[in-house]
Amino acid sequence: MELVPGDNHVPSTNPGVKLTYEDYLLLPNDGLRHELLDGEHYVTPSPSLKHQKVLLNLTLLIGNWLAANPVGQILFAPFDVVLSLFDVVVPDLVYISNQRAPKILDPAKAQGAPELVVEIVSPGTRQRDETTKRRLYERFGVTEYWVVDPELDVVRVYRRGVGGFTRPIEISTEEEDVLTTPLLPGLRLPLRDIFRA
Repeated sequence: MELVPGDNHVPSTNPGVKLTYEDYLLLPNDGLRHELLDGEHYVTPSPSLKHQKVLLNLTLLIGNWLAANPVGQILFAPFDVVLSLFDVVVPDLVYISNQRAPKILDPAKAQGAPELVVEIVSPGTRQRDETTKRRLYERFGVTEYWVVDPELDVVRVYRRGVGGFTRPIEISTEEEDVLTTPLLPGLRLPLRDIFRA
């Protein structure tokens, strides 16, 4: 399978037929990120070096805070989040509280929406992360969604309000901003530390 940058939708061999979680389990374990969005198959190549560094920084920063404040756990890709029979995503990072974990976690996956989902965009995933997946996370009850942009060193934060996500808050290294979340009171993430190379 050849992946073209920005075009990672895999056309169905049976047009009009939606793939399910059972079909997803039959996909190859080939080191690529496979996802189902409304039964459509998407494949993403391995992330860039900067993407990986940003993910590592976020994992360490949040993970160290959670070690001192054990209110939940973070899980990072590859880890399946099954939102419905036709929607299986592999976010870069998720946070699940201790209260929610017994309801949605099993040894292989999350079966339901985490409180926090983090996607680190790349040129090939930007449109999908900012539109399709944002709408999906909103529909299935994710409390907060972070779109992390390592090209611009900005984070767009979507928080659940009445009837869905509110307008995004955009924070940047240029402004020396610090990322906080009501999900983890006391956690402070200076953007310069998130995007540190």
